[in-house]
Amino acid sequence: MRVLGIETSCDDTGAAIYDTEKGLVVHRLASQIDLHAQYGGVVPELAARDHIRTLLPLVDSLINDPANAGAKVDGVAWTKGPGLAGALLVGASVGSSLAAAWNVPGVGVHHMEGHLLAPMLEDNPPPFPFVALLVSGGHTLLVDVEDEGRYQILGLSVDDAAGEAFDKTAKLLGLGYPGGPAIAKAAMQGDPDRFHFPRPMVNRPGLDFSFSGLKTFVRTTAADLALDAQTIADISRAFEDAVVDTLAIKCTRALKQVGRSCLVIAGGVGANQRLRARLREDTEAMGGTVYYPRPEFCTDNGAMIAYAGAVRLRLASSHLFNIDQGFEVIPRWSIEEIEPAA
Repeated sequence: MRVLGIETSCDDTGAAIYDTEKGLVVHRLASQIDLHAQYGGVVPELAARDHIRTLLPLVDSLINDPANAGAKVDGVAWTKGPGLAGALLVGASVGSSLAAAWNVPGVGVHHMEGHLLAPMLEDNPPPFPFVALLVSGGHTLLVDVEDEGRYQILGLSVDDAAGEAFDKTAKLLGLGYPGGPAIAKAAMQGDPDRFHFPRPMVNRPGLDFSFSGLKTFVRTTAADLALDAQTIADISRAFEDAVVDTLAIKCTRALKQVGRSCLVIAGGVGANQRLRARLREDTEAMGGTVYYPRPEFCTDNGAMIAYAGAVRLRLASSHLFNIDQGFEVIPRWSIEEIEPAA
């Protein structure tokens, strides 16, 4: 089965074609970073308009790419939610229309299920079951993944997601957008011993996260200082260390709680090199293994939606999942609310 995947949940337009026998055929991404950078964050209306402008030419380029050689698409998948309502509607309307025009099945995919399954695109995919840390601009959660389509949330952020805290901290320090790469770059020159920021919620039981207070701590610290280049680097390092420590502590706790030895890291913040190194070290010390998608598949992309769509269409063909040809979108949608595989 050859599936076209469409991702328009936020500020990047992604599209890809995945073949269940040959693997990923071709994928492309149209970034909106330059469009939103001047505002210091995503402007929903501008994001939706740019998806309208970009999506169909992007799909056309995939279909006619030499790697696809004009091969017939057997199914279409699009991001149904969560995300920005206007942006989601662009992908859902185009995806469902193409499915109807081509007379093939279509399916709306949960954005976080796409991230969960993104490591399956690699040559060495993780074995089921595993614990997944999904950490991005809009989401921070720990999920116990029993199998494809069978997920249980273990913990989630009660306020700001880690990626959101990165963006807001970078804006406060004048480092620009997106905040994650900007903070990581500045932190490379930072003194790890100058500041020590709190590790929120690590001294209480449970697996939930909170990064709003950490962001406030950064603001309070910066307010009393002259923000020269070295001070910005030192604050960035302290902030990054605090986030990495917090995520690592909760991941270790989750693995022990559910008795798993396999950890998957997905989402845009998962591309952070300091986080990757720390989680690899901690997981291997427990006798486990950590898996990541390649950096280009950590952030939003069409390949993960194409793969997740292929999984859902396969489950539907096996009568383990029901698909709806409509294009309802769900801007606020917990991963526990998606229909599980039978």
